[in-house]
Amino acid sequence: MAGDDLDPLVEAWMPRNALPYVDDHTTVVAAAPDVVWRALGEVLDRSGARPGATGYARLVGCTDRTATGPRPLAAGSALPGFHVTSALPERELVLEGGHRFSSYALVFRVEPTGGGRSALTAQTRAAFPGAAGGLYRRLVVGTGGHAWATRRLLASVRRRAERETGPATS
Repeated sequence: MAGDDLDPLVEAWMPRNALPYVDDHTTVVAAAPDVVWRALGEVLDRSGARPGATGYARLVGCTDRTATGPRPLAAGSALPGFHVTSALPERELVLEGGHRFSSYALVFRVEPTGGGRSALTAQTRAAFPGAAGGLYRRLVVGTGGHAWATRRLLASVRRRAERETGPATS
């Protein structure tokens, strides 16, 4: 029986691992994993609620075009452009999606680093089939737009989590 003896993190990783690696971005947050996790969900929900997010999802033909499902984010939740396929609170959130130019996964990992800090990493994996997919990759990844947007998202999560935690006391 598949998955009976596998660690949940290993089992959750297997399906999306088939997608080609695009990049990783990490930020260190002066907050514990539970605070970072909560901030991540809030920032993703806020970002998904913007009219631009739903409009873009509709424009490129995303499977998921609106925010639906349980909150806080859990397996079965959706945001414009993404659906949650795995949520291991305070550890890992896996968003997957697709549209006419790409199939993709965005994996967020939260790891305690000691001293009340956490590392938040966003890993992107994606396939861009055909000529249209290749052009889309050049426009989104090749221009640096994807990296900029991912770093901006991580910075928003960091600021929100650190606001909740308050000033560092080192």
